[in-house]
Amino acid sequence: MWACTAVPGLCRTASRAETTELVQHALRSELAKYGDSLIGLSCIADGADALFARAVLDQGGSLIVIVPAVNYREKLPEEHHADYDELFSRASEIIQLDFPDSTSESHMTASVKVIELADRLVAVWDGKPARGYGGTADVVDAARERDLPVTVIWPDGAERD
Repeated sequence: MWACTAVPGLCRTASRAETTELVQHALRSELAKYGDSLIGLSCIADGADALFARAVLDQGGSLIVIVPAVNYREKLPEEHHADYDELFSRASEIIQLDFPDSTSESHMTASVKVIELADRLVAVWDGKPARGYGGTADVVDAARERDLPVTVIWPDGAERD
């Protein structure tokens, strides 16, 4: 099983379309190496998490969604709700964590759950420190501490807000 973590704000830059296209292409190229038996794990947050989930499904793989908190969907940007709902409906399995509120603690706990279930972590990450607890750098560190292989994707030309 593969998992994805993503740098926050990935697709909120002035070059949003270009960055999205670059990351989408890099994710699809990476995942294509593993055939259609791929199982992806994702919280399907807006940005690279959703791009990863869609790439897994488009390749014929299956998707396991980890929901960090009861109000997680409502705390995502409203413009992402339709994509979230569509990806959520295509999941082969849903794992709902018990946190009532969507917080950095619930997000990091969800990321640790993903790491525990994954055979590899695909991190869309610019290599910079996390901006807050549970950011991509923290997730990559947690994966490496557990000796989980990590593939970092950050294509040339990608930008972060």
